[in-house]
Amino acid sequence: MGLFHFGKKKEEKVEAASCCCSGNAEPVEVSEGSCCCGGSCEITSMKVLGAGCKACHEQFENAKAAVKSMGLSVEVEYITDMEKVMAYGAMSMPAIVVNEKVVSMGKVLKAADVEKLLHELGY
Repeated sequence: MGLFHFGKKKEEKVEAASCCCSGNAEPVEVSEGSCCCGGSCEITSMKVLGAGCKACHEQFENAKAAVKSMGLSVEVEYITDMEKVMAYGAMSMPAIVVNEKVVSMGKVLKAADVEKLLHELGY
């Protein structure tokens, strides 16, 4: 059984981006308050994608709590329209979208975990 790794979970590696562009943009001269791509590393939008279930509602509340405790002036949006959800490519719910990029999916993160994720992403 050890040969085929049955019963062992695969570890997903999520690269922590140090910039809002994830290092994909051409570097430019930066000033204080801006990032390597010339933009600012600010959260401009945050969405929770879900099907309307209890877990998705819980993720929405946790995301709002994290944003509030971080002192951000961003409103967290809750999207249950499956057409819009599928447009993001999220295949498991709940999912968190920051600046139109899916950063988490398939598990309910506590407010502290959402904060930690946002800090790891450079926000």
